[in-house]
Amino acid sequence: MDWPIQEIARLAGTTSRTLRHYGQIGLLESTRVGANGYRYYDADALVRLQRILLLRELGLGLPAIAEVLAGQRDDAEALRTHLRWLRSERERVESQISSVETTIGKLERREQLMASEMLDGFDHTAYKEEVTERWGADAYAVGDAWWTSKTAEQKAAFLEEQSVLAADWSDAAARGLDPEGEAANDLARRQYDWLRGVPGTPGYPAGPTREYFVGLGEMYVADERFAANYGGGSGAAFVRDAMRAFAEREL
Repeated sequence: MDWPIQEIARLAGTTSRTLRHYGQIGLLESTRVGANGYRYYDADALVRLQRILLLRELGLGLPAIAEVLAGQRDDAEALRTHLRWLRSERERVESQISSVETTIGKLERREQLMASEMLDGFDHTAYKEEVTERWGADAYAVGDAWWTSKTAEQKAAFLEEQSVLAADWSDAAARGLDPEGEAANDLARRQYDWLRGVPGTPGYPAGPTREYFVGLGEMYVADERFAANYGGGSGAAFVRDAMRAFAEREL
């Protein structure tokens, strides 16, 4: 069984033009072309389209999506991995929604606010195992103690700095700046200085080691969760290249 391009576009919330573009760049080939010239897609093509749409939701660009699909041939296993991530995100978002709703209700009723209720769903320990595996238990313990000692205002300021820096990286990548140029070097220095203030970072307090800084840039590309912070795979690649150039020049 297969479906015409117009129906697939409607169901996917996209356009026939987009699907044709996917075909032109080799990302999603149609199963067949009918006598009427319409493209048709079978179940296998729809599985691939589902994966494309999921990866787009993460902020990946089309070149990065092509790389991911090329590296994961087992559709079912790849979707299981993504399903685990989606369920984790759903639980986190549902907790945050409940937390914000509770805060709004208490503010409107002028009731006492509880920190445990307000911050439910914003657990920074969610990546404990991953951090420990990558950089060791000591690195996690030191960083955790540093974070939990901060006031709510200090935490907000730190996260705001991170958000602004990520936005500036994405903008620079979108403008096609040279990752070895002066502007990219300034961004890499800001990234370095931001990391310098985090206890548990290899090289603290002098600053991240060259190996760690370069490796972190590689991780931004390899891990789609981090790549999404920089506008997808191409943005993360720009960050990686700029960080490597900075490290080679100054570390």
